[in-house]
Amino acid sequence: MKIMETVPNVSEGRDEKIIKRIADAARSASSARLLHIDANADANRTVFTLAGNPDDIRQSAFALIQAAIENIDMRTHAGAHPRLGAVDVCPFIPVKNMTLKEAALQAEKLAREAAHKLNLPVYLYEANAQTPQRKNLSFIRQGEYESLPQKLKELSPDFGPREFSAGIQKTGATVIGARNFLIAFNVSLNTTEVTAAKQIASVLREKNGGLPAVKAIGWYMKDYCCTQVSFNLTDYRKTGLAQAFEACKKEAARRGLLVTGSELIGLAPEEAFLNAGRFYAPAQADTTVLLETAVRELKLNEIRPFNVKERILEYNLRG
Repeated sequence: MKIMETVPNVSEGRDEKIIKRIADAARSASSARLLHIDANADANRTVFTLAGNPDDIRQSAFALIQAAIENIDMRTHAGAHPRLGAVDVCPFIPVKNMTLKEAALQAEKLAREAAHKLNLPVYLYEANAQTPQRKNLSFIRQGEYESLPQKLKELSPDFGPREFSAGIQKTGATVIGARNFLIAFNVSLNTTEVTAAKQIASVLREKNGGLPAVKAIGWYMKDYCCTQVSFNLTDYRKTGLAQAFEACKKEAARRGLLVTGSELIGLAPEEAFLNAGRFYAPAQADTTVLLETAVRELKLNEIRPFNVKERILEYNLRG
């Protein structure tokens, strides 16, 4: 059986009723399983994780996008996280018995359908990108929602309308494509000064000569009363959770700061946690010890409770 994952990032993290409507739409559209919902009020963003056979995932992703654009008005949206539209990005990830190319075919089908049936501007990225620049989400999203009046003219979407009409003012645009696993991982600092977090993020970004396969931004999380360095680990085999965490600790110490905790956004593969455990634990440690070590050393229980069975993709799929 082929298994594909989708992780739509929706520009609403505060209104529980809207988040529930979007989740219910995704659940009712197919037999795909909604594995996890990760909402953040300060980011004003919710990450939904669904897994199942590719056709079901595509159907549920379409229903989720439709519910999101019906319930979210980008004209009044504000939050710490960069965003381009009501559904900022909708990636497809091959999990089992399928290739990235197959996931890309499903992503293109979704992009065409969303553009045609929902009148939504859609940009393709990652494995679906038509140019090297468009492979990078940050390139497409530069300037965010506020840039769309010009962006739609100068960086035309791959599908859908190119005019910033009243409808597009409400929905914004979305980005769709297939990619491999990406781990979203935030590290908290013992300061409310966002400049320090932004400086650390800048030093550690791959494009600035930092860690391989790492994207990072710094922001202030009002609910946590601290700033965070927010990482996207685009290849956890090149730079894993432990490497990013320790590099962040080192840069924080240079500024007289401490790392106080971390959080995973959504789910991650077991291998990513085992690799982190091996970074800290004795060489012959078993799986249980490795996972416990990873959670403890990464301070994953300091910000909010962390349940390994719920947050590791393979364990969640079994349950």
